[in-house]
Amino acid sequence: MIIKATLDQAWQSWTTREGITSFFAPDARIEARVGGAFQIYIDPGAEPGMRGADDMRFMALQPKKMLSFDWNAPPSLPEARAQRSFVVVRFEPVDAEHTRVRLHHTGWGDGGEWDKAYTYFDRAWGFVLGNLKTRFDSGPRDWSEWLAQLERARAAQAAARPAAPAASAATAGR
Repeated sequence: MIIKATLDQAWQSWTTREGITSFFAPDARIEARVGGAFQIYIDPGAEPGMRGADDMRFMALQPKKMLSFDWNAPPSLPEARAQRSFVVVRFEPVDAEHTRVRLHHTGWGDGGEWDKAYTYFDRAWGFVLGNLKTRFDSGPRDWSEWLAQLERARAAQAAARPAAPAASAATAGR
């Protein structure tokens, strides 16, 4: 995808918390160094380990040329999530105001949940790159409606859980 951003802007969008939250997710922990955190919190209010890419890390960085990070499947695919795949993002200046960003996701397993994970990411990376383009065309993503939607879903789940049984009279006095 070609975005209306300088090479520096494109690079910073993937290597800083401010950059990531401007297009990818509402929160993140980013330490742009080999082995540093590349933790993307799609649902920052979820329990640790269920926020998104909670334990991911940068695998390689070639400043303003390429970065890679390990990645996992969404929580709804626990077998595939237990393993890691890898994403490589390459940056190439087109001119002084435009940068080509290429994303390659590799390391897939075969069958079962891996097929579902591939289908999921085949769609999801298009949204991520579309959000990146939109970020530079019209400004950073506003995550407030997304976060409100997640909170409403959490509240509905909590309301649907059966109430804990009241202590019986026989055990209440112990």
